[in-house]
Amino acid sequence: MAHRLKKEKDYRYIEVGEGTPIIVLHGLMGGLSNFESVTKYFSTKGYKVVIPELPIYTMSLLKTNVKSFAKYLHDFIEFKGFDEVILLGNSLGGHIGLYHTKLYPKKVKALVITGSSGLYESAMGGGYTKRSDYEVIKKKAQDVFYDPEIATKEIVDEVYETVNDRNKLIKTLAIAKSAIRHNMAKDLPNMTTPTCIIWGKNDTVTPPEVAEEFNELLPDSELFWIDKCGHAAMMEHPDEFNEILNNWLTKKGF
Repeated sequence: MAHRLKKEKDYRYIEVGEGTPIIVLHGLMGGLSNFESVTKYFSTKGYKVVIPELPIYTMSLLKTNVKSFAKYLHDFIEFKGFDEVILLGNSLGGHIGLYHTKLYPKKVKALVITGSSGLYESAMGGGYTKRSDYEVIKKKAQDVFYDPEIATKEIVDEVYETVNDRNKLIKTLAIAKSAIRHNMAKDLPNMTTPTCIIWGKNDTVTPPEVAEEFNELLPDSELFWIDKCGHAAMMEHPDEFNEILNNWLTKKGF
């Protein structure tokens, strides 16, 4: 990503544009660059797009869980002095956004989730956690997307490096267990934050029925589908993703 990473206090983040803050939360194996088109688009539409680097592999093992990351996010929002934010999360990032919203509802104006964990047990780290040869990892990375070409060599290399790093592997397993432990099914009916659910119709990591369940359980949600699309809609169909989200935000007056 062309944008410079800011380093302040204990935080590393990208910040582009001015206006209502949209805080973007990346997934377990997802880099900040996955949201390049979101950043470019919304930073010109009256929003300040902020992407913090989540301390997924740097937290102590005891704190490597969804709740700790939600608290980390809260501390970051306080540090930035934001009153109200829009949270946008993919995969684990969606789960962290949901859990943060449960803990600090007054801070969250709106929530956007795509391919989010939080309901479906095998949404996290499935199959990645056994050290494998490069071709196996490549196939797993490609399976995340409807179009395998989206899994560039750079993405595959990063996943391969992660699963072959013992420390990162242990943290990945800890997060996977935490995601199961922090199932949100009982919490969602009490969460009244307006929520936009954007989902790939061909997501095999968090299948379409997961999106339908989120939509049923959340009191104020709308579900939008993107066809021929896997687990990372904002990467596979960036224009459609941005248009859906922009229309929803406009309709809601955010």
